[in-house]
Order: sequence, then structure tokens, then C-alpha cells
Amino acid sequence: MAGTVLVTGGTGYIAGELIRQLLAKGWTVHATVRDVARSEAKLRQRVGNPPADRFRVFAAELMDDAGWAEAMAGCSHVAHVASPIAAAAPRHEDEMIVPAREGTLRALRFARAAGVTRFVQTSSMAAVAYGRSEKAYTVTERDWTNVDHPDIYPYVKSKTIAERAARDWVAAEGGGMEFVSVNPAMVLGPVDDPDFSPSVEVVKQLLDGSMPMAPDLGFAVVDTRDTADLHVRCLETPGIAGERFLASGRFMKLIEIAGVLRRGLPPEQTRKVPTRVMPNWMVSILALVNAGVRSIKAEIGKSRNVDPGHAYDVLGWKTRAEEDSILDCARSLIAKGVVKV
Repeated sequence: MAGTVLVTGGTGYIAGELIRQLLAKGWTVHATVRDVARSEAKLRQRVGNPPADRFRVFAAELMDDAGWAEAMAGCSHVAHVASPIAAAAPRHEDEMIVPAREGTLRALRFARAAGVTRFVQTSSMAAVAYGRSEKAYTVTERDWTNVDHPDIYPYVKSKTIAERAARDWVAAEGGGMEFVSVNPAMVLGPVDDPDFSPSVEVVKQLLDGSMPMAPDLGFAVVDTRDTADLHVRCLETPGIAGERFLASGRFMKLIEIAGVLRRGLPPEQTRKVPTRVMPNWMVSILALVNAGVRSIKAEIGKSRNVDPGHAYDVLGWKTRAEEDSILDCARSLIAKGVVKV
């Protein structure tokens, strides 16, 4: 099947790869960006310079109604990928929570008005795997983050609240529109340009020396190409209304990711990659002066394993080896000049 699909947040890391894959499968794609004049030419080049009748770009923002009706017009499907991400810890959690929730609800309202039949939300592992006190555990698509846990920080809270709000709205007001969520782990893989996802920052910092020792911290890893593929399957597969699919591979500590880099890249490119784990007492000291470190201090020592078997069983989805995603990410950061070695 192939109809017309709107991909929100078109300049994003996942969204660009998703647009490429949808165009390759015959879909006509609409994409929203904040500023068409600044973004359209670059985005068109990124996704292969498709003809104008196959790919259109519209200006729309999460907190403003302008542009959404035009972007949705003629679309049967929506992939709502756009979401606020702060480069630094926000002064108040509502700076992330309100745009994430209200932007999702705005997209849903305009989708229903346009007659969209399937709405796929890009949620996050943040909505699944956090707000627990255990040091090691495994989550499935049935789990939810506890936003009342004292260790929760704004990004995690925003993604959880946005997905719950979307599901509640669809149940109450969605009519016949089908809703599915994709919950990615830490998304890695090749980057197209220096404007990349914050998730890639981990690999950049391991390579460029800004992380001389690796905190005892980890994330489940997934490739951006596999994440986009899961979105495509969620848009195309019938009979999955209300479902939730975890886009994830193996949980890896930062020191393990560093080891992949050292083994897979030439020695001259890994001179700054850490070989030691940062003592927890040092993390505690850094947390006193660094808000970013303070927000993740409670994550030290935890292992959040993910079981994505539901996506395997229902959609036939598979992931590539985590090592390939990490090394492809690193090589592209070096090739694009983001990391100087």
C-alpha cells in the first residue's frame, strides 16, 4: 500500500530517514518544518531530491495552529515524529512537557479533521523504562514509566505524558482513527549532516575527548534505519490499532560502546576514547555544578533491558547488530567533520 502520509518534524534524525524509506516504497510524503525557506532545499537534498508531486514541505509548529490543516490535507496517514528536545536542562519541566503534550494533541485534532485513518506517534523508551528503583530489569511494551518517581527528569516526563495524553484523546475523541506508538531506545546510526539528534552526542563525546572517563551509565541502542523501518511497518500493517512497539536492541553501558569504537575504528581515530569507568563519587561531585549530570545521577549503575519481541512477532521487524549502528554513526561523524581526529 502507498498513499499520502504526513511526517512531522521533517528535519529530524528519525524523520529524514523515514521520509527516504516512505518515498522508496511509493508513498507521497508531506513534511512539516519550522521554517520552509531555511529548511526545504536542504531536506529535499537529504531525501534524494524527489519530484514536487511526491514530496511537499509545509511550515507548522507544535504550539501554533497555523499550517497544520494545509499539511494534513489529502493525507490518509500521519507519522508524528516532532517533539521538543532541550540541548540543556530546562529551567522548568513545563518547557518540555507542554509542547510535547499540546503539540501531539494539536496534530491529532488536525488529523481527525482531515480524515486521517492511521496516526503513528513517535514516543520513546522514556515513556516505558523509567521511574523504577531496581538496578536491573527488563521492560516490554506493556510497561509505563512512573512519572511520580523522585528520579524522573523533564524529558522522560514529557514523553510519558505526551503518549498517555494521545492515547486518552484517541479513546475519547478519535472516532475511527487508528493510533499506534513507536517507542525508540537511544537512536544511533549514520548522520546526514552536523545537525543531528542529541542521542548521537554520546558517540561524539566518546570520540572527541569530552568524556575522558565513561560514567557507569547505559542505554538500549537502536539504529535510525531500523527505527524508520518500524515506523513504516506501523503505517502499513493492518489490524494493529492501539498497539505499542518498542524499537530497541541490546542495552549497552557507555564503556561497552567505547570498546566497540576502539575495536572497530583505526587506532588514530580512537586516541581520545575512554578506557576507564568514572568513579561514582566523581559523578556526584560533577552533579553539584552541572545540571545535566545532576539530572542523570540517579541513572548511574542501572541496566534497563528491553524486550522488543512484540515488534518481531507482530510486524516481522528485526534490528541490525548494535556494533554496526555504533560504528556507522562514528564513521559518519568523522566523515562529516563533526569529530576531528
